Amino acid sequence: MSKPIVLSTGWMMPLVTRQIEEAFEVHWLNKISDWDRLFAEVGPRIEGVCTGALTNVATTADMIKRMPNLKIISNYGVGYDSIDVPAAKAQGVVITHTPEVLNEEVADMAVGLLIATVREFNHAEAYLRSGDWAKNGEFRYTASLRDRHVGMIGFGRIGKAIGKRLEGFGVPLSYFGRKKQADVPYPFYDDLVAMARDVDTLIAILPGGPATQGLINKPVLEALGSRGIVINVARGSVVNEADLIEALKKRTIHSAGLDVYVNEPKIDPAFLELDNVTLLPHVGSGSQFTRDKMGQLVVDNLLAYKERRAPLTPTPDTPFKGW
Repeated sequence: MSKPIVLSTGWMMPLVTRQIEEAFEVHWLNKISDWDRLFAEVGPRIEGVCTGALTNVATTADMIKRMPNLKIISNYGVGYDSIDVPAAKAQGVVITHTPEVLNEEVADMAVGLLIATVREFNHAEAYLRSGDWAKNGEFRYTASLRDRHVGMIGFGRIGKAIGKRLEGFGVPLSYFGRKKQADVPYPFYDDLVAMARDVDTLIAILPGGPATQGLINKPVLEALGSRGIVINVARGSVVNEADLIEALKKRTIHSAGLDVYVNEPKIDPAFLELDNVTLLPHVGSGSQFTRDKMGQLVVDNLLAYKERRAPLTPTPDTPFKGW
């Protein structure tokens, strides 16, 4: 009996690769030079797509259209803005992603990035390694988390996990979103500029896409002010990078900590020239423990389709209605 055909838009971790190649006939876009020929010959028989932002290949409307028998797109990651959702919905395709399993890991990293940025750990380590501590005495005094008020931009699963950690640090919180959440006790804002004016630290943890494009911009940064710190662990697209770079250069805000960028991994070189930004290479969920859980969920969603079971984690905008 022939195996169902799955298209992978690029490299996948060995845990994923081994299992999907056992269960499916897999075609790897990163190993094929003639995509037109692939879609002409195999496209009508492709039933599943294995993808994720890590492949650096978008699952476009044109690509989806060339797979008329497509049933499922299994995405490695919580965010799925690299997939044309309206095109998938129009064709009745279920998109799955990997929520929950990475919440705690990303929350750990976000708080770590916040503390490292506030206390300038990168500069302190460089000061020690250069020999300046022995020659010139103690490292300069830095900002502190003790007198800060954090404004969360987005307050979903990961945002709440970050908030729980910050509560433990005794840091007051507010949050910005589309609507007030009944079970959240913190002050709510539906105006980001107003929240930026009332806090001094912003942590972005919300989906990418057109609705949040450039949300953190010049008016927000000016409202945040000279003590302001911006932490972005969401998507690079939620920040207007030109406005952020200008604000950092002019010291309109104090500093920033970034794990995500607009054109990653090719980040704007202007960031590398700034001494008031902490830069990480999108490591939010990047532990072996968590990535294995994410990878297994990608596989399990594909296997659920093969066995005609309900997918484990369909996205809210492509609910499962049967195969």
